[in-house]
Amino acid sequence: MGKEDTTVLQREVDEAGICTVTLNREGSLNALNGALVEALGEAFYEMRYDDGIRVVIVTGAGERAFCAGADLVERREMEEVEVRRRIDDYREVFRRIATISKPTICAINGYAFGGGLELALACDLRVVDEDTQIGLTEVKLGIIPGAGGTQRLTRAVGVARAKELIFTGARISGSRAAEIGLVNYAVASRDLMNKARELAEKMITSAPIAVAQAKRAIDKGSEIDLESGLELESAAYAVTLPTQDRQEGLAAFKEKRTPEFKGK
Repeated sequence: MGKEDTTVLQREVDEAGICTVTLNREGSLNALNGALVEALGEAFYEMRYDDGIRVVIVTGAGERAFCAGADLVERREMEEVEVRRRIDDYREVFRRIATISKPTICAINGYAFGGGLELALACDLRVVDEDTQIGLTEVKLGIIPGAGGTQRLTRAVGVARAKELIFTGARISGSRAAEIGLVNYAVASRDLMNKARELAEKMITSAPIAVAQAKRAIDKGSEIDLESGLELESAAYAVTLPTQDRQEGLAAFKEKRTPEFKGK
């Protein structure tokens, strides 16, 4: 347990198993350059197999930005083929974030534009500073969201709303984002991390295997027809039946105590 400090990414795991991942390029508004994308990919690969981590909170260093999107200074020096490769890197890293079995919470503590919002959309839950601005602004640069934004935003807010936001490149407030269901909560900046931790602390009292299977059923089920989704749910439920955690949950209920889940 403890804090890992690298040039572009920080990770800190507390005794409860809550891991806070901080984008650490404050001077560049935490923009995504090659080093940061690589560090994020490695971090989420490692956390996938770390049973000591129960919930992941992703946030940005400083107070101005969570992530301003792609590092356009770096991007200007890249050839077209390099840009295509970098976007593929984004997609793979965001896929790792989206598919990790542990719950993920994005604490959007400032601007989140383009790839920054796409990163946030790859997380399970989002909490935002009510006064900041966020948006998929790529069309203003002559491109489109290319790292999952067109797909994940549509699933979050619906087709018509996603089209409006993407076609106009709108920058909306954190409060507005909460109104349309793009984020779960919009709070004052001083309360942002407390709210994210409050959600994380509620999650770590749940059985890890059950949470992982619920996440899988929701994510996969949202992409298929109802009947197939119900079959997927049944299969996910069956995974929890032989676990020690299920027996512990039943025993704790009978004994009127708090269960101690082990993820087994």
